[in-house]
Order: sequence, then structure tokens, then C-alpha cells
Amino acid sequence: MDITRALKLMRRMIYPDVVWDEITSIEPVKPDFEYVYDLTVEGTETFTTFEGLITHNTMRTYHFAGTAGIQVTLGLPRMIEIFDARKEPRTPTMTIHIDQDHQSIEQVRKIAEQIKEVKLKDVVVSNVIDLTDMWIKCRFDPTKVKEFEIDAAALPKKIKLRGADASYEGGNLTLKSKNLDIRGLYKMKYQLLETHIKGIKGVSQVVVTKEEDEWVINTLGSNLKQVFEIEGVDYTRSFSNNMFEMYEVLGVEAGRTAIINQAQYTMEEQGLGVDVRYIMLLADLMTVDGEIKAIGRYGISGQKASVLVRASFEETKKHLVAASVRGEKDQLKGAIENIILNQVAPIGTGAFDLVGRIPEVAVIPEEEEEEKPSKKRKTKAERKPKAAKPKRAAKPKSAKKAKKAKK
Repeated sequence: MDITRALKLMRRMIYPDVVWDEITSIEPVKPDFEYVYDLTVEGTETFTTFEGLITHNTMRTYHFAGTAGIQVTLGLPRMIEIFDARKEPRTPTMTIHIDQDHQSIEQVRKIAEQIKEVKLKDVVVSNVIDLTDMWIKCRFDPTKVKEFEIDAAALPKKIKLRGADASYEGGNLTLKSKNLDIRGLYKMKYQLLETHIKGIKGVSQVVVTKEEDEWVINTLGSNLKQVFEIEGVDYTRSFSNNMFEMYEVLGVEAGRTAIINQAQYTMEEQGLGVDVRYIMLLADLMTVDGEIKAIGRYGISGQKASVLVRASFEETKKHLVAASVRGEKDQLKGAIENIILNQVAPIGTGAFDLVGRIPEVAVIPEEEEEEKPSKKRKTKAERKPKAAKPKRAAKPKSAKKAKKAKK
């Protein structure tokens, strides 16, 4: 028995003050009293327990894709996965579109069967371990073998376990070991049942749904490269929620688009309205160098050219000491480092030393000034007397005016 998870949960229950456990189901309970407290809050999944009140009112973590219920991570944990640029998401999924020539339900189901991974335990009814002769015998279910279209006789060639020989006879698969003890034999039994025998490895669940008059396959598990090799898959519209897989299979532009679409879908699913241009700006920043980088200490923020910018984000002492040892210089070309030093950042009007042209003034050399006589104000004695103006001749008076003058 594998009780690792149970032991982990018990340790968490002993040491911390708060214990977080997975909610498997929520069911309404009929009240025992006439008056009860109504704790129903739409969208928050509020409920009571035997110890008190627990309110689950954060961004929802899971979403069920398709009618059969593929559980995928959403909410804040998904946003952290995207912008931390995690190599493998917690719940990798694919949305596979089918071309118009394979839109019948029979053809779509056949494609889905080619995608879904089949392990040996899916077709085994029972298994027996012989500790005396050290062999493991598995009996197949004929119905499952026929349903999955598996050639049971060819299975021994697919089973490659070190120190064991596989053989098929009479509907039973026998695995014999030579140099294993009892513990090793039980470990080999687990490895044998987990052996991949058909489909795409890692795709554990497949759901066929109809969206806008066309059949679409949703999967739990992702492997775009192998899916694109299946006939009938429309590779121009199929995608994965693993942005690194999109980047490796389709290029950096597809990786950038995956970041934008996944972030926007996660926020819209929670009812948050964020302008797509903010998300596009972050996606451009993460992929501008031709590869996907995280936004954080191990990505964009931790790899900036400015020492002060790196130190202002996280691990201040580490960046300053490392820069001192290497003798780095900070050119102070950005806004953050200049704000730290309380000086004008070289952006906008601060990017120019001169904002207008001042006309140049001619400067006379000192030697020329000495040669030229200095203009001094003259005293009254030095000034020349002005020549007296000749008086004008008196005009002859008329006879009437002469008479009046005599009177």
C-alpha cells in the first residue's frame, strides 16, 4: 500500500495551525432546526464543517472542461504558472480541432482512441506473484483487448524491464525475474502495470465535445508533436495550455500567443476585465529575446543590465556583492536607477541637455578693446559752444494792425 499522501497529510495536521485538504464534494444538508444561518454566497463556495466556518472565496483553482469533467488548474495558481514560466503546468491540456473531412462522430472517436494513452493495467483483470519461482502473471480482459484494438501477442516486445523476460501464452502475460528479491519483484509489478502499450504517452483522459457545430477533443495531458502526426487533426487550430510546448513545436510567436490567450482566459473565467494590451506587453517582454523568460528573480527582473534595478527587486545584498566582485558599472540609463539616486532620468524631456537654441553673442577680444578709444562723457568746458542761429526778419505788419498798434 502506498500511504505516502496520507502520511504527508497527517504531518501537516500535527505541526501547522491550519490544515489545507482537497475538497472532493459539496452536498447540501437538511437542517435539524427551524431557524438556521444561511451561509450561501454565490461564487464563493461557502460551507460549514464540524469545527466551525470555512470560506473558500479566492479565485477558483479548478475548472471542469467538457461534459466528462477534466479538472484543470485555473485562478491564481494558473497565473503564477504562466508568468513564472513553469516548464510543466500542473494540469497540461490540449484542445484538438478536427478538420472538415473527419467531422463524423465515429471518425472523431477513432481519433480520440488513438490519442488516449492505454497502460497495461487498463486491460488486465488480475495479477498473481509467485515468490517461489519469482514470476508475475497477468490475465487480460478479452473485452478490453478488443475494445482498445490491442495485439496481446505482441505485448512482450513492448515490455522492456531490466532483469526480466516477458512471454505471452493462453491469454496470460508472464514476467520472470532472475536476480530480484521480493521487494524488487513487487516494485517490478508496479512498473509492469504502468507500462505504456498504446496511444500518446501522458494523455490520461480524452473528452469529445461539440462546440459551435463541430466536434472538438479536450485532453488531460499534452503532446502536440505526436498529435499533429495523426490524420484528421487540424494542426492550424489545435493548441496546448503548455506555452513551452507551443514554443518548441510552433515557434516563439506561438509561445507568445499562448501566454496571451491563457492569461486572458484565466482572468475572464474569474470575471476579471483586464485590457489585453497589458497582457500583450508582458508577453512581449517575456519573449523579446526569442525564448520564453519568467518575470521574476530568475528571469527578466533578475537579468537586467542595471545593478541597481536588480538589487531593487529581490536579493539586494546578493546583487550588490556580486557586482562589486565583478567590477560592474551601472550606466544609469533607465528610470528606476535614476529615481534611486534622486536625479532626472534620461527619458522624455530628461533625455536632452538642451531644449532650445540660444543665439550666440559676439565677444570682443581684450586686445581690440584696448586699441579702441574709450568713449567718455565730455565736461561742459570741453563741449564746443553751439553757433547762434540767425534771427528771422520781422514780417511787415499790415496797415490795420499798424493802426491798432498806434492806438
